Amino acid sequence: MRSEPLTALVSIHDVMPETRTRVTAMLARLKLPAQAVTLLVVPGKDWQAEDLDWLRALQEAGHPLAGHGWSHRCQPPMTLYHRLHSALLSRDVAEHLSFSGDGIQRLVWDCYRWFIRNGLTPSPLYVPPAWALGALTPAQLAGLPFRYVETLSGVHDTHKHTFTRLPLAGFEADTAFRAWTLRFFNAINISQSRRSGTPIRIGLHPDDFELRLAGEITPLIKAVTKAVAYPQVLTNVKVDPGSLSLLSTTTLISFKYPKKTRQKGG
Repeated sequence: MRSEPLTALVSIHDVMPETRTRVTAMLARLKLPAQAVTLLVVPGKDWQAEDLDWLRALQEAGHPLAGHGWSHRCQPPMTLYHRLHSALLSRDVAEHLSFSGDGIQRLVWDCYRWFIRNGLTPSPLYVPPAWALGALTPAQLAGLPFRYVETLSGVHDTHKHTFTRLPLAGFEADTAFRAWTLRFFNAINISQSRRSGTPIRIGLHPDDFELRLAGEITPLIKAVTKAVAYPQVLTNVKVDPGSLSLLSTTTLISFKYPKKTRQKGG
C-alpha cells in the first residue's frame, strides 16, 4: 500500500445471531478502536437473550449500532431493475426493492423501534441491505428516524436534506467475477480517497476473510492512518448547494437536494 494518509469509515454488515461468532472473530482481527467500527444490525432475526447481551456488550465497548433492514431477505423480484440488481449485485437481500416508499418507511421505523424496545441505542446511521435504498421520495427520506442513510455512492443527511459522496471499498467476493469487479472498483476508490483526502468507507461482511479477496483486507486496514465514526465526518461537512462533487484535498462537500426534485418526489 502507498504511504499517503488514508482516513476510513469502517462497518461490518449483517450482524445477526447466526453471524455472531464470525463478527466477533472479525473484530478481533481488525484490531481497530471500537468507536471506529460501526456494526450494521439486522433486527428481524431470532434474537435470543444471550445474543442481545452480546450486542449490549459491544455497544458498551464503544461500537455504534446501526440499522440494516429488517429481515435481510427480499420478496421475489417483480421489476426488471430488481431482477438485474439481484442477479448482478444483491442476490436476495435487497429487501427495500420489494416495497413502495410507504412500505420502506414502515420497515425502517420498525428497525429503529426494535433497538429502543431492546434497550439499545441506535446510531444515527441506517444502511439498507445491499445499499439499495428503493423508491423513497425526498419527503419520505426526510421522515425516517435515522439522520444518515447510506447508499452505494454516499450518505444522505435527512436533517439537512443533503447528500455527500464518499468512495467505498467492499470485499464480499464469492465468485471470480465479483472478485475481479470489486478489485477494480476498490482500486479506483482507494486511489480517489488518497488523492482527495476524502474518507473511504470500508464495508465488510462476516464471511469476507473466507472469500476471494480475503488477502486484501488486512493490508488496507493497516494502511488506514485514521479510522473515524460516521457522525465525526458527516457533521462537519460543508454544504455547497451548487456542487455535485468533492472539493479540495481536505474538505468534504455535499449538495442540497434541488427544490424541484423535492417537490416532484424524485
